[in-house]
Amino acid sequence: MKKLVFITFLCIAQIAISQNYKFGKVSEEELLEKTNPDYPEANATVLYKKQQISFEYIQGKGFIQKNEIQERIKIYNKEGFDYATRLVRLYDGSSSYGESLNGLKAVTYNLDGGKIIEDKLKKDGIFEEETNKNWKTSKFTMPNIKEGCVIEFEYTIESQLSGIDDIEFQELIPIRKLEIKLKTPEYYVYKTFLNPRASYIPVLNNSKENRTITFSNKERTTTNRVSSTQNYTSTRDYIDNVVEANLSNIPPLKTESYVDNLSNYQAKLIVELERIQYPGESIEYLSTSWEKVTKTIYDYPEFGDQLNKKGYYNSDVDAILTGITDPQQKAAIIFNYVKSKVKWNEYHGYTTDAGVSKAYKEGVGNVADINLMLTSMLRYAGLNANPVLVSTKSNGIPLIPTRTGFNYVICALETSDSAILLDATQKFSTADILPTKALNWLGRLIRQDGSSDWIELIPKISSRESVSLNIKLNSDLSANGKVRNQFTNYQAFRVRDRFENYNTDEMIESLEKGKGELEISNFEIENMNDVSQPVTQSYDYVFNNAMEDIGDKLYLTPMLFLAPDENPFKENVRNYPIDYVYPIADKYMINIMLPDGYAIETMPESVKYQFNISDGEFTYLARQNGNMLQFTISLDLNKTLVLPSDYEQYKKFYQLMIEKQTEKVVLKKI
Repeated sequence: MKKLVFITFLCIAQIAISQNYKFGKVSEEELLEKTNPDYPEANATVLYKKQQISFEYIQGKGFIQKNEIQERIKIYNKEGFDYATRLVRLYDGSSSYGESLNGLKAVTYNLDGGKIIEDKLKKDGIFEEETNKNWKTSKFTMPNIKEGCVIEFEYTIESQLSGIDDIEFQELIPIRKLEIKLKTPEYYVYKTFLNPRASYIPVLNNSKENRTITFSNKERTTTNRVSSTQNYTSTRDYIDNVVEANLSNIPPLKTESYVDNLSNYQAKLIVELERIQYPGESIEYLSTSWEKVTKTIYDYPEFGDQLNKKGYYNSDVDAILTGITDPQQKAAIIFNYVKSKVKWNEYHGYTTDAGVSKAYKEGVGNVADINLMLTSMLRYAGLNANPVLVSTKSNGIPLIPTRTGFNYVICALETSDSAILLDATQKFSTADILPTKALNWLGRLIRQDGSSDWIELIPKISSRESVSLNIKLNSDLSANGKVRNQFTNYQAFRVRDRFENYNTDEMIESLEKGKGELEISNFEIENMNDVSQPVTQSYDYVFNNAMEDIGDKLYLTPMLFLAPDENPFKENVRNYPIDYVYPIADKYMINIMLPDGYAIETMPESVKYQFNISDGEFTYLARQNGNMLQFTISLDLNKTLVLPSDYEQYKKFYQLMIEKQTEKVVLKKI
């Protein structure tokens, strides 16, 4: 028994040694690990991560935020090499409120003949890039990355900003050990809550810590013409509010097809500064409600003031609207004028960078420069236009009143019965056709009178793809014919955006890719730049091996190379909603000319499948008309989101649809 206890003690001791998380104490056991035993599919694992956010008072500067990070990552294979590069976003808006990256140490560890080899990050492996005038990115890539290596780094971000980024508890790879500590002074009151969309819910502990600030003062006195200086010190006690987490074996975020933004489902602590109150001073409220948030934003000089400026454009707008009285025409003219006058510099933000006047003069600006300018011009023309704050899909969904949850702004033109959404940053955008990155749940509309309301961003009108496919079957088992496609709304936007810089050969190559022995010729595309019209494309094709010849019978899939390959929904359980972004209406009209000497033995039956009654409908109509087979196949998805609770039903619906679209016509020789 004693021997067993001793062996158990030794095992525990070995584990303790292998789990020494002090920087530089990487173990041989960590380097020898080939896979994560709990997640063998993982390309890498965070062995240890420690993050502490605190505020230190510096006399003359106030409270300085310190975000200290230490991380140790095991890389198993080449697919995990991406984790050897780290991007750190830093605010660089002003010299007084900029952020700095300090104390960076980074080491790569490899095992060579039983010896641990260390490669330290050098200065030439650190890069700094300007994102826009307010943000920059520090980037470093670890040296000597190999399969099986362990990387480790630590750094501190110092900032005079009081805003705190979301604290993340989950990544795309598993986390073995995570320590989080957030300490905020009582003078800063933050709202904190866990992401309700996450499936992993960490346990948090709340406490308080006593802190003391020491102030130093100098007093100079003169007595009998003799000057002297005395140093005085004083102290002030205050309390830190503390949130801690000590977690182990955190599962990775599971990737799934058709997910809008995976970070929306990430376990994280969302932190928003609600108010500031220093001793003896009045309370400064910041984000207690959405009304307060929108008022705060509207009062920014880089937002509300920009809407009131019009002297830089009024004569030009007067000229382009000469003789125009119809409000709809006015809106269209101004919208297209802004699109052509000012180009987007690809910077996001709901506040201006250059300012609307400068952006107008120079012909380039960020999202706010352009869309606040658009809003102002529409108002000048007598139209009811207002800005709408948006969070892009990559930025997540703002779940609490927050100024930092938005990173984009568009324009809403309100009419008597609706609101038309406009974004003049995009060449191919039209009324109510926004870039898909902006279609993120709800936006916050801010009116001139200070009121604000939520406005739905999800499109209600279906985007249509109509396909006409003519097929002639040949004796060599090939098929040839003509295809004509027509795209509307977001389907047209997608095609325009995808093929904007393609030549004809590149378009053909993209259409042939992955389609077997398909050869396309006489390709034409129309209305690429005329956004008022649907995009149409047509081409001739030859499809070799279109049929199978088995025992004097021919087997043919009516959709040929347009048939789907497989069901993308293979999981038994779905964790996140399926996001189609916009309602879809696809329709295929197929005409097949029967080859001489053959008749129909069997053909697919006509069917109709429904999902949730009215949420989705698939119809398949088949009929024979002399020597012609005619198929009309349509799919209508009226809802953009399929919830996990409906996944099993939707998966069956989709599988039935796939099976029907790949069902074969059988022709017999006569």
